[in-house]
Amino acid sequence: MGRWIWCLCSRVADALVLLLVLALGCEPSTAATASPSVPHVKPSYSFGRTFLGLDKCNACIGTSICKKFFKEEIRFDTWLSSHLKLPPSSLLSYSGNYTDDAKSWRLVDITRLTSKYQHDRADKRICTSLLKTKTCSLERALRRTQRFQKWLRAKRLTPDLVQGLSSPMLRCPSQRLLDRIVRRYAEVPDAGSIYMDHLTDRDKLRLLYTLAVNSHPILLQIFPDVEGWPFPRYLGSCGRLVVSASTRPLRDFFGAAPEVAADLALQLLAVLRSMATNDLNYFFYFTHVDAGTFGVFSNGHLFIRDASTLGIIDKEEGSQLMDGQEEHKDIFSCLTVDCQSAFVSCGSIREKHSLVMVCQDLLPKLLTGKFLPPVQERIDAFLQRCARGLGDNRGASEAMAELAEILKPLRSCDSRFAYRYPDCRYSDKF
Repeated sequence: MGRWIWCLCSRVADALVLLLVLALGCEPSTAATASPSVPHVKPSYSFGRTFLGLDKCNACIGTSICKKFFKEEIRFDTWLSSHLKLPPSSLLSYSGNYTDDAKSWRLVDITRLTSKYQHDRADKRICTSLLKTKTCSLERALRRTQRFQKWLRAKRLTPDLVQGLSSPMLRCPSQRLLDRIVRRYAEVPDAGSIYMDHLTDRDKLRLLYTLAVNSHPILLQIFPDVEGWPFPRYLGSCGRLVVSASTRPLRDFFGAAPEVAADLALQLLAVLRSMATNDLNYFFYFTHVDAGTFGVFSNGHLFIRDASTLGIIDKEEGSQLMDGQEEHKDIFSCLTVDCQSAFVSCGSIREKHSLVMVCQDLLPKLLTGKFLPPVQERIDAFLQRCARGLGDNRGASEAMAELAEILKPLRSCDSRFAYRYPDCRYSDKF
């Protein structure tokens, strides 16, 4: 009997000790001193090669920023939620966060050069047209093409190697522009050379594929923001995703206050001027503009958000593909557009070309109904005349100067315009 009571008491004592331990574990201050803290285990995220497009390399853009993704130094906004799920792969762009030190984060845009549907359709076209199969190794198929074989043998990127590609940037190529592409191609170690000796076969295929699908990331690389060009900073690529500095599309500002609208319109005119007249003697023109073509940084500075519709004419060297010359078209000409699509003639582009498009599609949405009648009537009259092609002998520069004179008094100088504040307070020009 005594032994049975002793065992019962022992078990009760053990239970009380266990309850005490559990109670201490529930008290944060006691638990912290009772035992060393267990290191936090970071959840592991799986992209899948398909989401990034790495399964398509080397028919892809590049791999320069893949480590950032896998080290979780680039995160999609949805990763900040409790679910930590990747966004749908069908989207064309994503908002993300980027860090260099795991402490401070900045917003970035993560984009595809074209929609996943268009990518898949292009991939299928490669297989069916080149190998007569529904699926294939894209790299093996593209390597067999006559164009890429010429790229492999070439020491220098010349106009005949890009002839027939659909990118507006390459419609009127000069040797000077093509040399700039090779010298500043950021997906390879910088060699500073106009010759392609530092490009591997893989690098050449990635460069050709990017130029064939969408030249936007190439423009960001060869005309960087740090040199004053109005493009967001190129941060790198992984598979078929491009990472660049974040901007809000201009469409978000169509309902902005009058002084904000006037400021953005003036910046828009300044960008068009710099695209037509710059120290390097390149003339940039748009083949299309819409509400997502331009974007605005958090400091109020306006940039070209989507450079895919920009054409370039070299005013110093001129085009080395003459208008009327028979176009060589192949699978690379048809990755994102119909092979029969008509191209704008290099000789038909005028300086007012881009201004007229902006007057037709963007400035009315930004400026209509924002100001008092006398000023608003002058703005409306100008936009109507501009949208019809200006209709007089004045050039684009004179027309932009006229609108700028109307808009300048409508600006304000305050902290909302961080890109020029407080400098504007001490400037005689303001």
